[in-house]
Amino acid sequence: MYAVIETGGKQYKVSEGDTLFIEKLDAAEGDTVTFDKVLAVADGDNVSFGAPMVDGATVTANVVKNGRAKKIYVFKMKRKKNYRRKKGHRQPFTKVVIEKINA
Repeated sequence: MYAVIETGGKQYKVSEGDTLFIEKLDAAEGDTVTFDKVLAVADGDNVSFGAPMVDGATVTANVVKNGRAKKIYVFKMKRKKNYRRKKGHRQPFTKVVIEKINA
């Protein structure tokens, strides 16, 4: 059984027991979050698609960790003009484990 959920402007195909790194949520470690934007649910041969969401379907997940990803560097340069800009960025994330798909 799997479901397609939307969170943080992205779509994820999830099954029970999956671990996801998603956009940061306002939830502490150990909390339970419920995703109600379920786009599709499949259980064997029974597949149901929403228009746009599946009615009554939810996905429950447990928050494992809140953190920040590795630093990436954004470097801009224009040759021969003495223009150089270096900027670092760390994207915040929330690590969740999918517990149950309620279809």
